[in-house]
Amino acid sequence: MIAIYNIATVTPMKYISTRGQSEALSFSDAIMSGLARDGGLFLPEEFPQIGDQLGDWSELTYPELAYEVMRLFSDLPDDDLKCLVNKSYSTFSHPDVTPIKRVGDVYLMELFHGPTMAFKDIALQFLGNLFEYQLERRDGLMNIVAATSGDTGSAAIQGVRGKERINIFVMHPKGRTSDVQKRQMTTVLDDNVFNMAVSGTFDDCQAMLKELFNDLDFKDHNSLGAVNSINWARVLAQVVYYIYATLEIQKETGAERVRFSVPTGNFGDIFAGYVASRMGLPIGKLVLATNENNILTRFFNSGKYSQGEVVPTLSPSMDIQVASNFERYLYYLLGEDSSAVKSMMRSFADGKTIEVPLKDGKVDPLFAAGTGTTEMTLETIKTCYNEHDYLLDPHTAVGYRIAHDHLCDDEPMICLATAHPAKFGDAIKEAIGEDIAHHPDLDALSGKPMRCDDLSANVDDLKKYVQTRINR
Repeated sequence: MIAIYNIATVTPMKYISTRGQSEALSFSDAIMSGLARDGGLFLPEEFPQIGDQLGDWSELTYPELAYEVMRLFSDLPDDDLKCLVNKSYSTFSHPDVTPIKRVGDVYLMELFHGPTMAFKDIALQFLGNLFEYQLERRDGLMNIVAATSGDTGSAAIQGVRGKERINIFVMHPKGRTSDVQKRQMTTVLDDNVFNMAVSGTFDDCQAMLKELFNDLDFKDHNSLGAVNSINWARVLAQVVYYIYATLEIQKETGAERVRFSVPTGNFGDIFAGYVASRMGLPIGKLVLATNENNILTRFFNSGKYSQGEVVPTLSPSMDIQVASNFERYLYYLLGEDSSAVKSMMRSFADGKTIEVPLKDGKVDPLFAAGTGTTEMTLETIKTCYNEHDYLLDPHTAVGYRIAHDHLCDDEPMICLATAHPAKFGDAIKEAIGEDIAHHPDLDALSGKPMRCDDLSANVDDLKKYVQTRINR
């Protein structure tokens, strides 16, 4: 069973590996390590229970709430943490950071008001500042290596560009991001930023990343750090907006419980909702929405987690067949048995498929799941625009459409709006028939010079690339 402790007597949280063979670390050490040394992912030893605090938090601003939530998991001095949080969310263009709008039968929480106009900014603005803070305290250097299906790369780059103690190396699958996503990464010409277009899929990039971090000698010698959602701070920062949205909707509707629909491919975004639920947030249902790359939907509907071929879609950030954060969820699904997790992940690495037993026909009653096809995505964008004068990006359109299959009168549905539609103008044009998805900051990218290197999907080539530029 998961441990519970009193918020009023918080002691520094320790972090353990999902595979159980790494020593427990402090928050600061876990964040700087990224991936655990046994290949697992870090999780807190225990979750604070926040049910009694929600009433006191209901009138807080977003940064104030973020501070209250993060301090439960952090070992940073309170004043330092508060300063980092305020600095991180001062870069957002909306005063509410994550405003909520009702669009038909669904509430949309807009997570795209950060510097790169995607939900990844919520976590990566904070993580970039956190890294800088820790490196100054430790008089250290860090070489971040990241893999992106589109949005993580630009958000990570914006979080650390120009920072003296950090280099960042970002892999993206060549030709499989939107043009805007590519330009957001490759037009950043700071000396500490390196972009690589990998001949393969995002899953290839992600596999190279994990193999790189599992080479402990290389990791240690080159001071590698991670910004992908394998880093616990990414998940922690995302937990905040589930709490914020719940409190806002409860104030408006008086509902006891809410539901969330989450377009996701790598499972990190919805796993944050799962964490919030385990902390006592009254979530009635987490609706997982995927595109045709639906390994997660198939798992929650059948119990079988089976890797397929990646299919290019209009929602490229979800074109994933191996979800890196799934291991964290599996840890709890298997009763916090790290040996079982390790065995199952080894089986998946060997055979590309694993299976868990269903209980009463379900993997987990908290989750529902559905797939949004390309045709469905285009139709949803068009219908939402015509009926509600609201433009959905193709990822949010998947979540919005699947949300309607799981509406409940007593539990308002909140859909996470994960990106500004202007990042996917071609998809909007295909759906609406007009070129109407624009933003001046994104339009300005078209005239800027780009810098990017091609790379094969080979971890040895990645190592050479990183090491050569570190030693330049």
